[in-house]
Amino acid sequence: MKTNRIIIVLGLLTALIIILGADTVYLTEHGRTGANITNLNDALWWAVVTVSSVGYGDYFPVTLVGRIIAIFMMLSGIGIFTLLISTFAHRRLQHIESRLNSKTELQPILLIDQTKLAIKYKIQEIEKLTDEDFDTLIVMLKSLRRTLFEQSMASSHCPKCDIVYYSKPKFCSNCGLHLGG
Repeated sequence: MKTNRIIIVLGLLTALIIILGADTVYLTEHGRTGANITNLNDALWWAVVTVSSVGYGDYFPVTLVGRIIAIFMMLSGIGIFTLLISTFAHRRLQHIESRLNSKTELQPILLIDQTKLAIKYKIQEIEKLTDEDFDTLIVMLKSLRRTLFEQSMASSHCPKCDIVYYSKPKFCSNCGLHLGG
């Protein structure tokens, strides 16, 4: 949702830059000697070509003010294009990360459940256990206890990047979000 808002804002900003750039260049250029931007259609075409960094060269400002406006529009176009591409890349990265997180979040739960089932099975067959199997059962119990204890000790986590903290930090060390610790 946030990414869509960014795209909408970038689209509106681009339209605003194109319209204002076209208007100001038209007002600056029309009527000047040697000017080839003589009507609003030419100015609008020039503004779109300039912001998109295509730069056909069929229309161009000849006055100093017109060229300064052109520089501003070129840099704006590059900036908007960069923000748009980075927004799409960020959205893609978040999508991949969320898919990866959903898969990895289930693994500890499944591992704990599998360990519990294995322990339950070994306890049901306790009279048939060898000394080695009994030692393995003790190791499994200790490991399960340690895992469950560590999970219960997690005192906070960052809601933005899901890093778990066993203390109460004031800020997340990964993303800098205020955790209130």
